[in-house]
Amino acid sequence: MSRALVIGIGNPWRGDDGVGAAVVQVLAGTPGIQVAKCGGEPAELMQCWAGFDRVILVDAVVTGGTPGAILRLTVDQPLPSIPRHSSHGLGLAEAVELARALGELPPGLVIYGIEPQSTDDGTSLSPAVADAVTTVARAICEELDICRRGAEAQREK
Repeated sequence: MSRALVIGIGNPWRGDDGVGAAVVQVLAGTPGIQVAKCGGEPAELMQCWAGFDRVILVDAVVTGGTPGAILRLTVDQPLPSIPRHSSHGLGLAEAVELARALGELPPGLVIYGIEPQSTDDGTSLSPAVADAVTTVARAICEELDICRRGAEAQREK
């Protein structure tokens, strides 16, 4: 079985930019998933995901959509140009493309972007983004097949 890592990206002191940290907090302790928090700088991301086969990144991604909207991206192709708005030095797309150029991209990398409402100072998520946290955590469990395996393990006991 491949090792799975979910990385919450962003700054929890900037409102909805803390959505990545909120998702990994929900997933912490889930058997079969390792979680980490990361500011989003390329070198930090590459160091964090080193040695993992499956990596899921969760970050606030500004596309101009409705707050709380969820975007799932794979990195089979270069990432689409997303309007630049990040509390990190480089945006997520730039970090992924740099890792691709350096040959440091994990084989199974998926990104869940959640449209923020506000990235002003503060530690609270907006209601729409807070609602998306549970939806994304559930989607990640399903994607990694954690829910089914957990239920099967309970039946075997």
